[in-house]
This record gives sequence, C-alpha cells and structure tokens, in this order.
Amino acid sequence: QTFARESGRAIRRVPASTRGFSFSAAAASSATTKLFINGKPVESKAKEWIDVINPATQDVVTRVPCTTPEEFNAAVQSSKDAFEKWRVTPAPTRMRVMFKLQELIRANMDELASSITLEQGKTLPDARMDVFRGLEVVEAASGIAKYQMGDIMENVSTGIDTYSIRQPLGVCAGICPFNFPAMVPLWMFPVCVTTGNTMVLKPSEKDPGAAMLLAEMAMQAGLPPGVLNVVHGAHGVVNALCDHKDIRAVSFVGSDQGGRHVYQRASLAGKRVQANLGAKNHAVVMPDAAPEATANALVGAAFGAAGQRCMAISAVVLVGEADRLVDLIREKAATLKVNGGFEADADLGPMISKAAKARAEAIIHLSIQQGAQCPLDGRGVKVPKYASGNFLGPTLLTNVDTSMDCYTEEIFGPVLSVLKVGSLDEAITLVNSNPYGNGVALFTASGHSARKFQQHIDCGQVGINVPIPVPLPFFSFTGSRGSFLGDCNFYGQAGVNFYTQLKTVTALWKGEDAEKGARIDGLAGVGTK
Repeated sequence: QTFARESGRAIRRVPASTRGFSFSAAAASSATTKLFINGKPVESKAKEWIDVINPATQDVVTRVPCTTPEEFNAAVQSSKDAFEKWRVTPAPTRMRVMFKLQELIRANMDELASSITLEQGKTLPDARMDVFRGLEVVEAASGIAKYQMGDIMENVSTGIDTYSIRQPLGVCAGICPFNFPAMVPLWMFPVCVTTGNTMVLKPSEKDPGAAMLLAEMAMQAGLPPGVLNVVHGAHGVVNALCDHKDIRAVSFVGSDQGGRHVYQRASLAGKRVQANLGAKNHAVVMPDAAPEATANALVGAAFGAAGQRCMAISAVVLVGEADRLVDLIREKAATLKVNGGFEADADLGPMISKAAKARAEAIIHLSIQQGAQCPLDGRGVKVPKYASGNFLGPTLLTNVDTSMDCYTEEIFGPVLSVLKVGSLDEAITLVNSNPYGNGVALFTASGHSARKFQQHIDCGQVGINVPIPVPLPFFSFTGSRGSFLGDCNFYGQAGVNFYTQLKTVTALWKGEDAEKGARIDGLAGVGTK
C-alpha cells in the first residue's frame, strides 16, 4: 500500500476508472473542509474554524468551519425543499440509489480507510472494518421495503377496511461521534433517506473527511440534491439541529453528556430522538471457558481501535477458577504493537487527542492509588517514528472492585479492568448493577450457563462466546438502560420505525354509492369543488 501526501493528507492513489467518482466535495488536498449543501460542496464563510489534528503526528490535516446561521438555514431549507419530491419517489428507485452507493463504497474502500486513519488514528485494517460495518447497513437499506410495509384488515365492520401505512417524517438530523467516522454516518443517512426522508448530517469536527467522501458518493449514486446535506461545527450547530422547527427527528451517537443534552433539548422541541450514549461492557468468563480462544477474544475486544469503541470490553469478570486467565491475557496484550495507523505492523494506533490520553492516564493513576494493581502498564509507551503521538499502550488493571474509577468511569481507551466473583449469579448481579446496558459477553462451554445468562442479564446486546456482539443490520443495535435514550434503536426494523410515522386509514366503499354517484352521509359536498 502506498500513500501520497498532499497538504498534510495521505491519499491512496486509485485509478479514476476504478474510483467512479470525483473528489470535489471531499477536497482531499484542500486546507479547509467544505460544507455540502444542495448537492455540491460549499466553501464556508465562517469566522470560527476548528483544526483537525492527525493524532499520530499532531499535524493539522484540515480546518473545519463552524457553520454560520445562514449556511445552516440554507442546508435545512435545501432538505425541506427536496423532501416533497423525494417522499413520493418510488421505493424501488430509492433502493437502487443504495445499490449504486454500495458499489462506490466498495470501489473506494481504501480512500475512505486512509481518511479515517489520517484523521482518527485507527489502524488501516480497523479503518477498513469501520467502512465495512457501515456498508452492511447500506446493503440492508437496499432491501428496506419489507421493513416499511404496513398492515391491513378487511371488514372491521360491514364493508369497512382498516390499514396502516408507514410514511417518512421529513427533515431529520444526524450527529456523529469521532470514533467511527464512516460507520455511524452510514447507520444514519441510508436508512433515513431510503425510507423517504431527507437528512442534515453533522460529522464529528475531529474527523469529518470520511463523511464528506460518503456524501459525494451518495450524490454520484443518484441521490437528488438536498436529500443529504452536511454541516460542520461544535455545540452551536448541535443546538441548532435540536432547535430548528423544520427538523422532525434527531439521531445521536456519542458521549453521555452530549447525548443527554441532545435528548432533552430536542425532545423539548417536540422531536423524536434516538441517542446512543456511553457504555461499560463486561465479559464474564466461566471456569470451563476455552482459555486460549477466550484470551484472544478479550485482548482484541479490549485493546483494538485503542479501546475507543462503544462496544469495547472494558471490564472482565472472572468466575471462580477462571482467574488463572489473567497471566494469559497479560502475555498476549504485551505482544501488541503500538504504532501509527498507516504502519503495517500496527495493532493499535493513537488515541484521538492529548486530552483523551491524559484523562485515561489519570484514571489509571487514581485507580492504582485506590488499590488496583497494574501488571501491564501502557503509560509512557515509546513510538519512535511518532514521538508526539497520543499513544497509550495496552493496560491491564487487576484487583479491581466496583468502587474504583477504572470501573465507574468509561475510560474509552486501551484499559481492561479485571474483577473476580465466586459464581455466575454474582457475576449477573454485578453486571446488572452497572448503570449501562450496551453489551455484554459470556465465555463458557455450558449451554445451561449460557441460557441462564442470556435470560437474566439486563443488557441490550449479549454475546455467547462472542466478545463484541454488534448485530448485523437485519437486526437492530439494541443498547439499553443507561446506554440509550429513546424508543427506537438504530437500523433494522427499529431504525425504520424511528424514521417513519405510522398512519392508520379506515375506508368504506359502497358499490351502490359508486353506481349512483351518492355521497356518504355527513360528507355531502366534500370533493365536489
């Protein structure tokens, strides 16, 4: 793999015949990131700009505008104008756009991945998987019609039929986090627009490049101007998305604080909201679990992507004699290579920012003071080629209890805390006592233990010998309790339900009335002018 650098960006060269789309909106060699309004890139007139920093080098990759009120209103108006025609576009036509978008994403996987690695820091294999998991949602959206069908019952009364239909809401908003620059936008806009809505999308101001590439690909795939608009910024733009009277629904993925703010503010403005928040994902290990396979799974789930995943395993609960697994986890984690994301030998790259790294290191330090032991300490890891990078190596904390900061806080870094209990019942109680409910995993060779666990555990997504149980998009991403606010989760049937309004129609058609040209009692004169 070879990458060219232009104005601080690393771009993999792919022949134009293979690419199949242009880079005007992505502005890969530009010093500024554009807005995307009404189907074309727009240079912002913003006075405030945010630097996008390469977390491995501290180089400024590009500058992101804090969208002006005039530009923001133009984006919303563009989506509002596009909605009336798009909503009545036949469903097969909308789905064909997703078929073409799949093709473009596959052909340009490396451009997307290199943008993610450059701006977010994750390794190229992780970045490709970021894109691929989003691509799976586009694939599901290509057959979304079956999820949008209504129901009918005839003869609810003599000659009267009642049926329900699912209709799009209108203009929707998407607010994305830094940790999955391609996957999360693809959780949002494909389902949103294929069900007949339009969307104003705000990527993370830390790594907007992949979303900009995807927006242009969507236009090249046949999405009409205005159906997808992209704005940039921080708190001010988030508040504007929550407040604008023409926005009907808001999708959010990000931090606890941000998600609660968006949920409360947008809900008060009368909007639907789905918000994925923080997590503390546990892995429970029974004594009969296969040691080698379990240790491999835990190391990958805890330290992959530098732990910056909402489904990362951050706490392992060892039941009884399973505590012998600690040494094996430490040995495997110690072999992981910390390096820049473009390096072929990198197992994990840098954290997103100096502040994120400092916070994680502070939690490690405080937890050790609180009594935790640290048999593997990733603080101070040296990466000679990237001396100024935000690197934190894999860190293992043992002798942890539920009062320590490493357990009570979502560290969002490559840190795994080890807790011990005496039985499966104790493990279930411990996990259910945690306020979060995003995901959990059980490692065991016992079907009885697995069935008991899946029945009694209070988390939205459960893995049995699967460390990160993220459902494929024909299901839904079903985080629960403190990890989710709203009524309808992302993608799958729940995602379609979120982006559509159920309407129920009760109809009476009398044959004799049609023959005589008569009107139904009480409706005389209706429809005669």
